Amino acid sequence: MKDTYILAFESSCDETSVAVLKNDTELLSNVIASQINSHKRFGGVVPEVASRHHVEQITACIDEALEQAKISAKDLTAVAVTEGPGLVGALLIGIMAAKTFAWANHLPLIPVNHMAGHMMAGALVDKIEYPAMALLVSGGHTELVYVEKEGSYEKVGETRDDAAGEAYDKVGRVMGLTYPSGKAIDELAHKGNDTYHFPRAMMTTNEIEFSFSGLKSAFINLVHNAEQKGENPVQDDLENLAASFQAAVLDVLIAKTKLALEKYPVKTLIVGGGVSANQGLRERLTTEITDTKVIIPPLRLCGDNAGMIAAAAYIEWQKQHFAGLDLNAKPSLAFEIIEEKS
Repeated sequence: MKDTYILAFESSCDETSVAVLKNDTELLSNVIASQINSHKRFGGVVPEVASRHHVEQITACIDEALEQAKISAKDLTAVAVTEGPGLVGALLIGIMAAKTFAWANHLPLIPVNHMAGHMMAGALVDKIEYPAMALLVSGGHTELVYVEKEGSYEKVGETRDDAAGEAYDKVGRVMGLTYPSGKAIDELAHKGNDTYHFPRAMMTTNEIEFSFSGLKSAFINLVHNAEQKGENPVQDDLENLAASFQAAVLDVLIAKTKLALEKYPVKTLIVGGGVSANQGLRERLTTEITDTKVIIPPLRLCGDNAGMIAAAAYIEWQKQHFAGLDLNAKPSLAFEIIEEKS
């Protein structure tokens, strides 16, 4: 059987990435141009700045990805690209680059859901046994997705308000930490204790839903009220603050994941998204989820990268799911929501 080579593009937020995947799991290259330093001073991603950086970086990323893979355009089988969700301007840069490359080299174009990419990053490191459940946790998304079979994605639960990663970044700002602050909070949390006992939302319901807005507000109010009394917990008790916040987030994530596994018995739990790099989450999932195989990608595949897009694209390639050159960005692209089992 002839080998398949997919050139994949990812530009949904603030990482410009191009990768080459051979067949289903052999990642020959995964070039990532990060923009973190450009967005740090703003405390978050500025869409216009992100788009400009994608324009500047994407051609060089293509060249480097092909060079690392030791192949040329004539060896490729298809081109894949993230069509959504994400920042519309950023998505359009990757889509235009992918469409142009596909047209110039007479290659089919495969559109990929960004969150399916996060999910299939796990397939690059271990075999996913179906049916599976995916816990996807990032700055923009917190959701549980039921994967009955390869390429079938059905959302069974999501956050009602803030995503977990978004809460980390906003709380990190109050703590005076540099964006993105998730890693710093995680490191501080491992040195402290849960002494503040922040609220855990949605824990008393039998619904697969998350909520982190109340937790974020409780954290901010605690700090502001303390400051009005002349106290400074951020300066005097930072490690315990971080540990208390993280414990609240992880308690909810673990509880809702366990609930989803009860309602939808599966063979594999896949974890994906930027927050899957959190050591506290990784530790608790691997120690508390014992009846189901757990796949958590290595840190290099947790953030946005084109390797994961290529992995998801391979499934679509097998199904011959292609797009035309009229492919457009879908910034609010989502998985189908299925009725929750009682």
